Amino acid sequence: MGYVGGFVAAALAAVIVPHFFKNTLVTDTAKLTSAKTCPTNYHLVHNVCQYTHLTHPIDWLPQFLEIVILGAAVAFFAYRRKRAGVAAAALIMGLALGVAGLPFLLLGGWLVVRAFRLQKYGDPSFTGSSKRAREMAQERKAARAKGARTPKGETPSRDLPAPSKRYTPKQRPRRR
Repeated sequence: MGYVGGFVAAALAAVIVPHFFKNTLVTDTAKLTSAKTCPTNYHLVHNVCQYTHLTHPIDWLPQFLEIVILGAAVAFFAYRRKRAGVAAAALIMGLALGVAGLPFLLLGGWLVVRAFRLQKYGDPSFTGSSKRAREMAQERKAARAKGARTPKGETPSRDLPAPSKRYTPKQRPRRR
């Protein structure tokens, strides 16, 4: 999936490349004001206020660089099989691109959910994690049925960590 994300980023960058060679007309839209008029510089076209303005090629550079750099990061982390890197780069790219970044938000979110399931249940798939969750619930139910309750305020018996051999002396309270 990370390679697909890298390919989609390359396709988005390719869409922006033609804007580098000439000035481009961009149309912005706005809603009518409460007085049923358009804001300054906007013209009413079919009940929508439109404003067409010319953009210089340098205006497209930041978005192009963002897509290229983050797309390369997604592909690099996919190649290195680093799920956290792919998820982080995809989420950042999805948030930065707005509506065009929705596929990247879905990719990053899906990877985060899989990482959560892998950490909690030991299996990133829906079937494996739900099976493990049912087993854990049955274990808790069996423990309650046996009456194996712990007194309030105490934690269940677990192996305690070994005490630290480092001694840190108590400090005096700071004066105000």
